[in-house]
Formats: sequence, C-alpha cells, structure tokens
Amino acid sequence: MQQFPAKGSYMEMLSTVGLRREHLISPVFVSERPANEAESMPGMPVTPAAQIVSRVQSIADTGISSIIIFGIPKDRDRNGSAAYDRNGVVQTAVRKIRAAFGRQISIITDVCVCQYNLTGHCGLLVKGQVHNDSTLKVLSEVAVSHAQAGADIVAPSSMMDGQVRSIRSALDRQGFSTRILSYSAKHFSSLYTPFRSAAFAKKGIIDKSSYQVSFSNPKQTLREIETDIQEGADMVMIKPGLAYLDLVRAVKDRFDVPVAVQNVSGEYAMVKAAGKHGWIDEGEWKALSIASMKRAGADRIISYFALELADLLPE
Repeated sequence: MQQFPAKGSYMEMLSTVGLRREHLISPVFVSERPANEAESMPGMPVTPAAQIVSRVQSIADTGISSIIIFGIPKDRDRNGSAAYDRNGVVQTAVRKIRAAFGRQISIITDVCVCQYNLTGHCGLLVKGQVHNDSTLKVLSEVAVSHAQAGADIVAPSSMMDGQVRSIRSALDRQGFSTRILSYSAKHFSSLYTPFRSAAFAKKGIIDKSSYQVSFSNPKQTLREIETDIQEGADMVMIKPGLAYLDLVRAVKDRFDVPVAVQNVSGEYAMVKAAGKHGWIDEGEWKALSIASMKRAGADRIISYFALELADLLPE
C-alpha cells in the first residue's frame, strides 16, 4: 500500500518558503441564483448574494483576510450590462461585506464581462469580433461601480489593450484611489474551463486566443506587464500558475511591483480529481503547488485551496 507523507511535512514545505495566511487570497463566487457547488470544482461553493456575509465569515474564521469576488448574474445580455449595474450581484455583495466586516476584509473584485454577456467572451462582440474600445468603456463603468460599493482593489481580467489606463482614468475622475490589480499576463489556456462551467454554465473551451497571451511568447508577456505598470497598475498578475513560474521570477527580477499568481480552476480540479482516485496525495500537491508559486516570487496567491491550506500555516 502506498504511503503518503504526514501532514507535518506539508506544513514544513510551506513554512520553508515563508508562506503566510496574508499571502493568500480566497476566491468567492457570489450568485443571484440558488446555492450550489461547482460540479467540476468539488468543495467550491457558489454562494447566493443573501448568504454572502456568512460565506465571508467562514473565510475570516480561517485567518484569511483577502477575497476576490466573481459575480454570477441572473440574466445576461449582449452588452453585459448587469456587470456595471449599481445594484448588481457584485456591487450588492461588496456593500454587504463592507458593512459587516469594515476593513477587516480586503475586497478585490474581478472586472470583466465574460459572465455577464451572452457569448462568454471577455470583450463585447461587434460583427462577430471582440471590440477593444467599446469594451474599455464598459470595464471602466464596472470598475467605478465596484469602487463606489466599497472595493479596495479592482482586478481587470479582460486582457483588452489599454484597460488599466482607461480604468485608472475613470477612477481618478470620480475621486477614487482604489488600487488596480491587473491580470497582465492571462495566458490562453484550457485550464479555465472548470471556472467557466461554474461561472458561466457553458462547457467547453471558448477561443480567446485573439486577446489572451500565447504560451509561446514570453517577451510579449513582459511587454504586457510593463505596459500595465506604465498605465497605472499597482499590482500585476500571471495566470495560470504552475506552467509560468519562470515568468513570475522574471517579473520579480525586472519590475518593482507586487506580483500575484492565480492557481486557476483547472489546476485545482486536476489535483482534486487525482486525489479522489488515489493517484496522488492531494495534501502534498496542494502544498507543493502553492509553495512553488511562493518560491518563484509571488507576493500574493489566489487559490481555491486557500481555506484548506490555512490550518497548515502559522498564526
């Protein structure tokens, strides 16, 4: 019978790289639909807006104080208008969390239109093609509405050219000093499929290669990140995580800004599925994957494993 390492070895693995609870960001799915669990992401709940305070309390109880919110609206349209509705699912959730927790919880909000439009694309379509400039206007409205609700950080993930400049300008005009965590290097990948199934309820891969970064062009990744920093990003993000740790190190060495990594849904789902079948030690790979991101230089890590790892970390 195969013997797996003891829990203490996982704790040592995380301790060796200096991982702490404050480095972790827990994703939260908040929905205008009934509660359920993402089928392809076991253990990851989809929380109705009415229950969001209880969900965030369960996160706070683990000692994790940062969350990133992904909204799932009841209705979608071709323009993704629910994304910037002042009474939308994310905006309502942010106000409730802020009222319940004050500044105890750092609230990051995903700024995109993929869950809110009919196509699942991160930009608005004009004549069948993603239209960059019209999407920028919507993203700016979304970011401002999140800031008005009380978000600490807005995180544009659409990978539209100029999204950081457009959002920074819109926030400045409205008098908000809200920080920007830019998804500067969101690589085209099938590893987003479990997230898409949970948040958009559309199975399969949507071809977003025309605006997401290619795995084969690391120089483009560095240019994208440099551009976002010049446009006003306070932090930058690389995703997926495990396949791009060389770029995390390169960004840390080259730029003087905090770097976040997203341990994406496909990485989570693969570990969960293999662990369920006994093919790997799930605990080991949860710890190992997150430790490798921290060791590569990540300042913050968004991970669906965040709550499971919290009890392995020092107070």
